[in-house]
Amino acid sequence: MRYAAGELVKMGDKVQLGSDKEGEVVCIIDTNEYSERYSRVNWSYLNKGVLINFPQHGLLHYDLLGADVHLVARGGS
Repeated sequence: MRYAAGELVKMGDKVQLGSDKEGEVVCIIDTNEYSERYSRVNWSYLNKGVLINFPQHGLLHYDLLGADVHLVARGGS
């Protein structure tokens, strides 16, 4: 999966949605990557996409990332 600007989505990426710049990619279902808190057992039923946890918006699932989600920093940065 890629952001609208073309960058590949990676686990732990920090992303922005609206004024919330603290979102974090916690699962990439397409590549079978799951964080410890958001396990494969609980989320693989979605079959594709990513899960992003936003402090203001909560946990959101995206099949595709639109222009409203922006990469702020790579995970671990």
